[in-house]
Amino acid sequence: MKRTFVTVAAGVAMAAAAGAAQAFCGFYVGKADATLFNDASKVVMVRDGERTVINMLNDYQGALTEFAMVVPVPVVLQKEDVKTPFRAVFDRLDAYSAPRLAEYYDPNPCNPPRPRALSAPQNLAKKSVGRGMIAEDRAEELGVRVEAQYTVGPYDIVILSATQSDGLETWLHENGYRIPAGASKALAPYIRQDMKFFVAKVNLEEHAKSGAHFLAPLQFSFRSEKFMLPIRLGMINARGPQDLVLWVLTKKGRVETTNYRTVKLPANVNLPPYVKFDKTHSFGRFYKAMFDERAKREGHRVVFTEYFWDMGWCDPCAANPLTAQELANLGVDWARGNTRRGAPVKLTRLHMRYTPETFPEDLAFQETADRRNWQTRYVLQHPAKFDLADCENPQNAQRYLVQLGGRQEREAQTLANLTGWNIDAIRAKTRAAHAETPLSIAPGAASPAADWPFGQLWRWLHSEGA
Repeated sequence: MKRTFVTVAAGVAMAAAAGAAQAFCGFYVGKADATLFNDASKVVMVRDGERTVINMLNDYQGALTEFAMVVPVPVVLQKEDVKTPFRAVFDRLDAYSAPRLAEYYDPNPCNPPRPRALSAPQNLAKKSVGRGMIAEDRAEELGVRVEAQYTVGPYDIVILSATQSDGLETWLHENGYRIPAGASKALAPYIRQDMKFFVAKVNLEEHAKSGAHFLAPLQFSFRSEKFMLPIRLGMINARGPQDLVLWVLTKKGRVETTNYRTVKLPANVNLPPYVKFDKTHSFGRFYKAMFDERAKREGHRVVFTEYFWDMGWCDPCAANPLTAQELANLGVDWARGNTRRGAPVKLTRLHMRYTPETFPEDLAFQETADRRNWQTRYVLQHPAKFDLADCENPQNAQRYLVQLGGRQEREAQTLANLTGWNIDAIRAKTRAAHAETPLSIAPGAASPAADWPFGQLWRWLHSEGA
């Protein structure tokens, strides 16, 4: 993402193991994490009463002297309000909440009925700004006031207030912040609301001391009645739709937006089993194509829920829940000192794709009373392997084959509808996948059904003299 003006969800960044786990919902076999969306901004919010903590992951690539960040905030932030959380915690949170793939295996229809424990549901900075370097007279002339300044980790922080947006834009330019044309128009609404501006630059000396290859994330906390995230500044230089993946940690319930529609993505549906290993139709490619399709259908005007769960457990697990220490690092104060893993935290994962036209306002949120766990989970259900010649219940096995044909067609249609992929290509891949692991059918057995969508599979099996 090499550009001189990099957006971040909560403001503007200017030129600036998880082991597989078995559970009643199946075996976890894959996930689609936020790295699928290369330019997505990643933000973690914590909300407890009127206290908000915002964690922002900077994926800026370029000269560090060119990086800076401007974020509107409701109050003047003191040094103790700003921290640099561990970067790895973002990856852990992403892995834990990522859309996931689970798989099941059909029981052998030749055997007597058994409990179906694993049977799937069918419906499923030119120069670092150091202390004392701000010219107060010039700032006053431009209607800008320096409320606070300090260094935290590799960042020099300045908190500003302003009375005029063009004066603030001029001040930022004169102090080495390369902001794009039109910034004053975007800054004006925040000035009218009497908001302050959190401004961060890289302190090159401190960054060199850290030995880090990437910029550290930034965390800041404040108290406010408003439960919101500013995104408008990040649209100033947008070249098309932007992605934001947002994790919100709360005590009680699911979080949703109040000024935009919040909808759940299609989930808990069966996909053709070949998706597990196919390169062109892999699970990652499926999920990205599905999200692209849904975002287009909604006109980039909605916020999608990708995950909501009590962080004390998972089912199936794409990664272990975060520890109390990891949660505390993100600002979950009520988890500090709690030895129980994932103590009591509700995680809502939201994903949006937006443009300046489709999202004319900053995001406003509410914590709902909804505590029903939900996840973007997709199912692979593998056909049974059996030899009809040695089958104890051949009639049941033949009924199973008929049902299997119908299920495979529904899986193909589901995949095509969700992604826009060609359904004939999907059917062909399904046939090829089944040809590699064929069922065994006794000679002379009746055809499953004349209109079976995968009759070619039957003919292939029969021609092999199974």
